[in-house]
Amino acid sequence: MLNVVLFEPEIPQNTGNIMRTCAGTNVKLHLIKPLGFSLDEKNIKRSGVNYIEYCNYTVYENFEDFKIKNKGTYYFLTRYGTKAHTSFDYKEIKEPIYLIFGKESTGIPKEILREHLEHCMRIPINSNIRALNLSNCVAIMVFEVLRQLDYPNLLFSDPFKGKDYLTCEK
Repeated sequence: MLNVVLFEPEIPQNTGNIMRTCAGTNVKLHLIKPLGFSLDEKNIKRSGVNYIEYCNYTVYENFEDFKIKNKGTYYFLTRYGTKAHTSFDYKEIKEPIYLIFGKESTGIPKEILREHLEHCMRIPINSNIRALNLSNCVAIMVFEVLRQLDYPNLLFSDPFKGKDYLTCEK
């Protein structure tokens, strides 16, 4: 139900880190070309560690190709948004949710944003910087939506050490 969309991502380390976040949260990743790197590039694998095989992702030729194949509610994270990312009620959405993020250098094109002004948002920050790092923004957004949905199908304890790890004597 929850999807992350990267519009023309440029930095392989960001995408690798986002792939790891998606793998760990059962979120599908959509990559819209052109990509600024090759998906088999060693930086992608290093950033995603050994978890990329658990990332469900699809690559699209362009935004139109993506829209044709994916119906649902689109949300756009942009530094030009005027609504906080927390101002939306994701629990009420009964169709797939797509969190759309732009390329690192220029974001999402204005022409696309203008068609969806009611769903343009930003993560509030001060005036010292233009924007947060893309992979940080994706993590913030994914976990905000999952928090509102009560973290569906996610674990509340470590699967390797067990839920009693901190209280056991060993």
